[in-house]
Amino acid sequence: MSYVNEVLELARRVAESQAVPVRRAAALLVAALRVGGVVQAFGSGHSEAVAMEIAGRAGGLVPSNRLSPRDLVLYGGRPPGVLTPELERDPAVAHEIYALAPVAPQDVFVLISSSGINGAVVELARLVKDRGHPLIALTSVAHSAGMTSRHPSGSKLMDLADVVLDNGAPYGDAILDLPGGGSYGAVSTITSALLAQMVVTEAVDELVALGETPPVYLSVNVTGGDEHNKALESRYQGRIRRGA
Repeated sequence: MSYVNEVLELARRVAESQAVPVRRAAALLVAALRVGGVVQAFGSGHSEAVAMEIAGRAGGLVPSNRLSPRDLVLYGGRPPGVLTPELERDPAVAHEIYALAPVAPQDVFVLISSSGINGAVVELARLVKDRGHPLIALTSVAHSAGMTSRHPSGSKLMDLADVVLDNGAPYGDAILDLPGGGSYGAVSTITSALLAQMVVTEAVDELVALGETPPVYLSVNVTGGDEHNKALESRYQGRIRRGA
């Protein structure tokens, strides 16, 4: 139970400490959605799981896309062998991913990387800001601060964002100490998913308060879910995609 207790305490601290940036991030989502924008979420490695919390899931926003390095294969025609662990360190990948995505000027981006130092995510952040999009970063401030950027500019994801959401993960991610050194029990995916859902639910609450009907997915495993979702998706034809 030590891991559970540690995670529950960390989740509580994250929820409390990030309440203000969560509201700021939600406001960016609401502003984009009200003018027809889409939430573009990017993560690589384990961070891709957090992007899946934002894009294309039950209880979440229909106008959303999940971007990842695998887009080079799914939409760009690159061979599967290009998908190596080192790919996320290549800044050039960011330009391919952005070019392949159905991006519009009014879209808002959520970039997820606990370290926030790899070339692809930092370059994508730079590109997003150069194109005038609002940018939300979901990262570990402690881990990122303890690392040197792998991007030629020396910048980190948290340096470039309009709003930074700190998942509270420690340097190295794991929270339980091993005898003789080292640690185990990673937490960044759990707390990042919590923050992602906090932002989405806050945005939905704001839309309701404005008298609007939020475009929210139903589970496909409830009666009427498929019909409900297809009707909403049709409003964003050509703007959202639901690849593998």
